Amino acid sequence: MTDTRPHLDDFARFIQASPSSFHAAAEAARRLDDAGFTALDETAEWPTGPGRRYVVRDGAVIAWIEPATATATTPFRVVGAHTDSPGFKLKPKPTTGTRGWLQAGVEVYGGPLFNSWLDRDLEFAGRLVSRSGETHLVRTGPLLRFPQLAVHLDRGVNADGLKLDPQRHLNPVVGAGPLDEADVLGHLAGLAGLTGADVTGYDVVVADTAPPAVLGLSGELFAAGRMDNLSSTHAGLVALIETATAGVELDHVAVFAAFDHEEVGSATPSGAAGPLLEDVLARVSAGLGATTTDHRRALAGSWCLSADAGHAVHPNYPERHDPVNQPVVNRGPLLKINANQRYATDGLGAAEWSRACEQAGVPFQEFVSNNSVPCGSTIGPITATRLGIRTIDVGIPLLGMHSARELCGADDPAYLSRAAAAFLAPDA
Repeated sequence: MTDTRPHLDDFARFIQASPSSFHAAAEAARRLDDAGFTALDETAEWPTGPGRRYVVRDGAVIAWIEPATATATTPFRVVGAHTDSPGFKLKPKPTTGTRGWLQAGVEVYGGPLFNSWLDRDLEFAGRLVSRSGETHLVRTGPLLRFPQLAVHLDRGVNADGLKLDPQRHLNPVVGAGPLDEADVLGHLAGLAGLTGADVTGYDVVVADTAPPAVLGLSGELFAAGRMDNLSSTHAGLVALIETATAGVELDHVAVFAAFDHEEVGSATPSGAAGPLLEDVLARVSAGLGATTTDHRRALAGSWCLSADAGHAVHPNYPERHDPVNQPVVNRGPLLKINANQRYATDGLGAAEWSRACEQAGVPFQEFVSNNSVPCGSTIGPITATRLGIRTIDVGIPLLGMHSARELCGADDPAYLSRAAAAFLAPDA
């Protein structure tokens, strides 16, 4: 396959614009606006009839294309992803320090690889909420580091392994000087044109500031932060916008859903276990004049493509993978399979994914875990359980998942997006 570099360059721009889930949702909204989608307010009455529309709830975004031919029982095709990544979140009373160092109090978010965050130039990014209830997106640029203890002071570290206590050892340095003259929250507020006293709430995370990079002897690799799961968020967004602008005649409602909080269980108002997607689909059906029975008929004929990054075989740890199914980079996205339904793929889903990839001219690979190394899960089983929609789990293969900086094949992000577009518009 050729000409995947423009997609990769656009993916890099999306990553750089999205240091937090709130920034990712805002960047998705900006792109949807440019593509002629209309933003809707969840508290308002929604328009009916054909159109391109979207809603943003906190760090989540759902967008859809309603065709002119849609009826009360028209099914949905949903590409689902998530906007959050494992890392660290700013605590209340965040300004701390000792022995001349200024530090920030942070809490572990999800399951990051602690050691990958050490000795990197990091930033704070997220949202501030003022007394008036207004939301302000902020990002600091390079500001903080988790400094590692020098090898001279820990002579056994290479032989015995690095052991990090998240409370004692993961308090990032943000400066040097008197503690009573420092104010982390005040610094963030100033970037938004506020004072620290103006800020009554915030959701701020730590993000890597190193730009994405193309690597490898032939430029065949790509490294960046937050590819779990901005790789799927970007792929699904691009697929929906391309479907909208291509003028494809749809016999279903095409949907892109990017949720927040997948890394901590999805059980939030903007997470996949919450009511957001269910509410949006119900309101779309209601706008088509659907009864409760009509809507359930629509869901019974619907599909969801749950897209989330998976594991490429690690060359230094091949024994941690299934001995037969060992995906490698640049040979296509993964079809993720698990007998215990940690992934939602079944035989019918596998056949539909094969059809979409064949239509798109994209290769794909099966992924299944080593029986001794249980896999994680995704929004797939949650969506399938909550809505009863037949669901397929897929994603690009990565090395270093949950690291501050992950590695993928340079072709795979485009492969995933093209397959997602074929899923959204079968036989287009």
